[in-house]
Amino acid sequence: MIQFKNIQYQCSMELTLDLIGGKWKSLILWHLGENTLRFSELKKTLPQITQKMLTQQLRNLEADGLVHRYIYTQIPPKVEYSLTEAGKSLLPILDTLCQWGLSYAQDVEVSTEEDLSQQSKAALPSL
Repeated sequence: MIQFKNIQYQCSMELTLDLIGGKWKSLILWHLGENTLRFSELKKTLPQITQKMLTQQLRNLEADGLVHRYIYTQIPPKVEYSLTEAGKSLLPILDTLCQWGLSYAQDVEVSTEEDLSQQSKAALPSL
């Protein structure tokens, strides 16, 4: 049993998925990478995300200590986001997930093509 921020987790995987799981968190972390981005720049890299969802996810990542939010005291206000050291420590893991996804997609595509080829050969009438 693991307790983090007054939440009980059955295992470390459950905690990890709570921190970086979901559709957007890992993508936000990935796009920040070694970059510092303003909200609008980050929004452009993720065109499918709504402004509300991006704000919510950034707040969660900031509260969990994975993203740093820097507010410039100027008019108009300027806010930049970057990864904390804890956030940066996730980059090799995210890279591995990315590589796995590419490999899996290629393997499934080759397997599907082979299956289709075998099915079309089986469907041919015998002479």
